[in-house]
Amino acid sequence: MIRSGVLVMDKPQGFTSFDVIGKLRGILKMKKLGHTGTLDPMATGVLPVLIGTAARACDILPDERKAYRAGFQLGTVTDTQDSTGRVLETHPVSVSETDILRLLPQFQGEIQQIPPMFSAVQVNGRRLYELAREGKTIERPARTVFVETLTLAAYDAETGSGILEIRCGKGTYVRTILHDLGTALGCGCMMTALTRTMACGFTIDEAHSFDEVQQAADRDAANTLIIPTDRLFAALPAVTVSEAQARLYRNGVRLDLNRIRGLTDAVHYRIYTPEQEFLGLCEADRAAGCLRVYKNL
Repeated sequence: MIRSGVLVMDKPQGFTSFDVIGKLRGILKMKKLGHTGTLDPMATGVLPVLIGTAARACDILPDERKAYRAGFQLGTVTDTQDSTGRVLETHPVSVSETDILRLLPQFQGEIQQIPPMFSAVQVNGRRLYELAREGKTIERPARTVFVETLTLAAYDAETGSGILEIRCGKGTYVRTILHDLGTALGCGCMMTALTRTMACGFTIDEAHSFDEVQQAADRDAANTLIIPTDRLFAALPAVTVSEAQARLYRNGVRLDLNRIRGLTDAVHYRIYTPEQEFLGLCEADRAAGCLRVYKNL
């Protein structure tokens, strides 16, 4: 029997995130699967898949940082902001590494970003990509996103091509960063490749291919690839309760805060039995003086 937890997949190019879920349902012979955030078909890399009861955690993940390695080509502008789109403009490129490095700080920290037309963002009840496929372009409100680091990992001034490494928060469009960088450089830019190297605290080194999962499933060893659910919440403090308190928690009974050791000023905690079995997440209600169930996982 497949246990609940996280299976970190290395998504291949050409697959949607939903395609990955569909294929894994066939390999693992189970339906209760979810994922922590979409990747475009063009992109590859880390896609954490939530299995069994872990799927309940999809909307409460505390660590939404992501990291990417993005290839780019200066001098070309497309309607999708990447190499899958229709070319709108081409320009000569005379850009040095210094020119790029000088502009990168403008795209770090909290920045304003206008979502691309080819995106799943909704405006007035319509997905932007639906409108884009109809040949329409509408005004989109800018959104605040956070870019933690932005590093030029490689650049060839002769071809105008290179690689950026990016660590950012939820909702950041990497191809839009490159598009806006190209605008600032005066020559345009499109993304040519994208690999997500980290998501929800999981790295590319922990990711598995479909072949690896299939081989493990054939050996009845798929559980060896699944990471315990509580790893998703490693950023939250942990509390250990007694056996009696664990029984109460499992039955949805609120626990007396004064009888819980190891509490901090945090609101949410991982909760464990004395044997360190993960029970789920709890919430401290200091006004009521209790610790209550936040999410059973």
